[in-house]
Amino acid sequence: MTHACILGLSGLMPTAEEGAFFRDTQPWGFILFRRNVDSPGQLRSLTSALRKLVDRADAPILIDQEGGRVQRLGPPHWPPYPPARSFQALEDRYARRELVRLSAQLMALDLIAVGIDVDCVPVADVPAPGAHRIIGDRAYADEPNEVGRLARAAAEGLMAGGVLPVVKHIPGHGRAGADSHEALPVVNAGLDELDRIDFEAFRRLSDMPMAMTAHVVFQAVDAQRPATTSHEVVSQIIRRRIGFDGLLISDDLSMKALSGDLRERARASLDAGCDVVLHCNGDLQEMRETVAGCRALAGRAAERARNALARRPASPEPVDEAEARARLSAALKVGAP
Repeated sequence: MTHACILGLSGLMPTAEEGAFFRDTQPWGFILFRRNVDSPGQLRSLTSALRKLVDRADAPILIDQEGGRVQRLGPPHWPPYPPARSFQALEDRYARRELVRLSAQLMALDLIAVGIDVDCVPVADVPAPGAHRIIGDRAYADEPNEVGRLARAAAEGLMAGGVLPVVKHIPGHGRAGADSHEALPVVNAGLDELDRIDFEAFRRLSDMPMAMTAHVVFQAVDAQRPATTSHEVVSQIIRRRIGFDGLLISDDLSMKALSGDLRERARASLDAGCDVVLHCNGDLQEMRETVAGCRALAGRAAERARNALARRPASPEPVDEAEARARLSAALKVGAP
């Protein structure tokens, strides 16, 4: 039985105990962080080992490779990439879109070469004045149409490079006055304003294969629960008003924005309408608790999962990688590894 969860691990390779747990639990996928990354050869061995443990060659392996502050693969083995906001320095909006797509395509080539086939990009949040800096330069712009346009370019670039995108943090983290890793943000904006600005950027990406929720309370929709555990937000806003019908993944259940133990968090997220829950920190006991609140990946959630994976490109689009990297570097002053 495949469980409706994505799990992390503690180090560069699974421990014996982790390996036994993953074989027994059968998570749908895995997510990697800096603690899991040493070199290209090590990463290829790790991704292969994880898929062998669950006996599924198509088991998705995720990472957060945005560029800027959020980049799990970096020098000396991989080049640095610019943060999303840096593309606004380009006056030509068409060149801006082209280079966003190219940057994402190059990141995808880095990832697919080591067996990582899902990137938790693009960030489609629209930052508001006075909001917490947790989004900051991870956002492409301050205006929803431009955010949606460039976020779409990034998603298309990832798929051109052979990697699936995960749009985040639906239905919007840009107004949050707190970092949801540390506290629960509460947004007081009215529904019309949210729809016109925050939701609009995600509406332009509603056909994407996967999206990740925001641990944010939207008082205009559900004053009691953050989006991740709110049936009202998932059903009325994400599925209906935004129109997203792809695979919905919770943000990390270990973040302090959520309440209750991990079993309760997993159950509440799935009951709210998330298809799959995410646990990131690699703590084995916490993963056991998370899985205890999970269920089998079945029904409509399993169908969405199959549909998402079916959109993985068979192979990357041809690109002159050296020329592309030189062009990106010249335009945005990003370096080589």
